[in-house]
Amino acid sequence: MGRGRQRLGAVLSDQKSLRITIVTPTYNSVRTVRDTIESVLVQDYPNLEHIVMDGGSTDGTLDILAEYPHLTWESEKDEGHYHAMQKGAELATGDVLAILNSDDCYRPGTLHKVAAAFGAHPEWDALFGDIQFVDSEGNSIYRREEAKYDYDVLRFGVDSLVIDQTLFYRREVFHRMGGLRYKKFRNCCDYDMILRLGKSDCQVGHVNAIFTNYRIHDFGQTADKRIVENMRREVRLIRDEHGVPHGFPYRVLNVSHKAKRQLQKLFIRGKVDLVPGRWKLRKHMRDQTTFSSNVGLDEL
Repeated sequence: MGRGRQRLGAVLSDQKSLRITIVTPTYNSVRTVRDTIESVLVQDYPNLEHIVMDGGSTDGTLDILAEYPHLTWESEKDEGHYHAMQKGAELATGDVLAILNSDDCYRPGTLHKVAAAFGAHPEWDALFGDIQFVDSEGNSIYRREEAKYDYDVLRFGVDSLVIDQTLFYRREVFHRMGGLRYKKFRNCCDYDMILRLGKSDCQVGHVNAIFTNYRIHDFGQTADKRIVENMRREVRLIRDEHGVPHGFPYRVLNVSHKAKRQLQKLFIRGKVDLVPGRWKLRKHMRDQTTFSSNVGLDEL
């Protein structure tokens, strides 16, 4: 009993002292950025830094940012949203670093759960949680609940196993890994970074909790089929770097590692995915959505 109390006290102490930096890239996000900022504020986390890197918005986004004195923010033309993320990461002072896009929102209690998990697992270099996909009005589309980080499942099977908006890095690990390769990849820097964690033998933990509401809407990139197609091209390039074969050998590995993921979910979470997530998102996809980009993605 004494040791249990001592352990709980250590976790609570870490929770109070662990500084968390959230970096939010924005560009003409007037419709959604307030919800994102408020979702961080309502965490009521005591040691928080929220950095917003804006790409030169002209739609009223800056007026919203100016309403929040707790923010650290800059506005200047950049080389896309991953460049904005990287610039924000370089300004960060937190022990832990995370990226939250300007149309996504944290669920209440997320940051306290993150701090408690890092306190309980000092060996973890990063951690991720589960995610809920929502529509433009915030209505649930479906939940994705995972079992664990698995480098082979990520490179051979399911590239979206870890969603970046639920991922929290120890800041020194993020920088030791070299940050985001935004000059090489326009849509999949996050997948690239997530795989590099595994290739470098980083320990990535998982927390069985919904961390983030991920918005699928007509003013974002995720619902744009052109972006999805470009992501497929970049995923293939990244997999090449991680030794993933082409043709029939890849298809065999792909099927076997998708099955491995489901077995992990069955034994660890007691559930499997009977319907693929892409099927659940189908009716929310568009041939072309409306969004702004400093690197021309909106003109594909």
